[in-house]
Amino acid sequence: MSSPYRREIHAAAAAPTTGGMRGVIFGGITGAIEICITFPTEFVKTQLQLDEGSSRRGEPRKYNGVIDCVKKTVHSRGFFGLYRGLSVLLYGSIPKSAVRFGAFEELKKYAADEHGQLNSKTRLLCGLGAGLAEALLVVTPMETVKVKFIHDQNLAKPNYRGFFHGVREIIRKEGIRGTYQGLTPTLLKQGTNQAIRFFVMETLKEHYRKYTNKGQHAPVPVIITGVFGLIAGAASVFGNTPLDVVKTRMQSLEAAKYKNTFDCAIKILKNEGPLAFYKGTVPRLGRVCADVSITFMIYDKAIEAFNRMWSSK
Repeated sequence: MSSPYRREIHAAAAAPTTGGMRGVIFGGITGAIEICITFPTEFVKTQLQLDEGSSRRGEPRKYNGVIDCVKKTVHSRGFFGLYRGLSVLLYGSIPKSAVRFGAFEELKKYAADEHGQLNSKTRLLCGLGAGLAEALLVVTPMETVKVKFIHDQNLAKPNYRGFFHGVREIIRKEGIRGTYQGLTPTLLKQGTNQAIRFFVMETLKEHYRKYTNKGQHAPVPVIITGVFGLIAGAASVFGNTPLDVVKTRMQSLEAAKYKNTFDCAIKILKNEGPLAFYKGTVPRLGRVCADVSITFMIYDKAIEAFNRMWSSK
């Protein structure tokens, strides 16, 4: 066995309890970098999903697509209008990614076989567990505040003057519960998101290592990891965008008109038609593919560097 593989296996054996903490640290770093790069696509996606105009009812839509949304936002609020709500996701993306990767690494320690590998079933379950953890602890309040901030921008006189003022106003008027709107669809969305993404990523990496005969623990080149991330991101978008649309509506400033998640889905279907469940797919596809690709590239390189430093001690 060559020296690099011995070092990596030695690192895994020497520090069996560091997986979760390692995931927390490097997950947080990658989350901060990724959101600063991809936020405009998240902004546009949310605006399109909040646009309730329907040709079925003869109501005009505010935006005629991605480009029109960008043009109108920049025209009315300048380029940085596309970054409205960034502070919410920036504050939230660090703990979100930290919880996601920390939970996955922690679950992987208990689910992996004697070679440190996951099978198809355990990949899905570990990814699902990571998604549920981040949804419950971070994503639901973060997404609720983000959607309210972006929706607030559509008002003639926005109510929120900034992140802390907005959060304070939401809690003052609605209590902590006001930051946990859409919990059910968020749990469903994030759980399926990470189940799909980690399953696709881990499976593609496994096939790559078998194809190249580099061993079970060999690092995957960063460009290949990026390509795998694009594929994993696209798979999750097409797999659960309807849940994302319902989640967005349940977290908006007009969420009170929906009795629950099921009622929201029924009203969207009845009033806007089945295609409404795929509003914002294009910007979400761009944002998620970039998100997953960038995140896994940075995370994997950080883990490689950590393993090299650990094994050299």
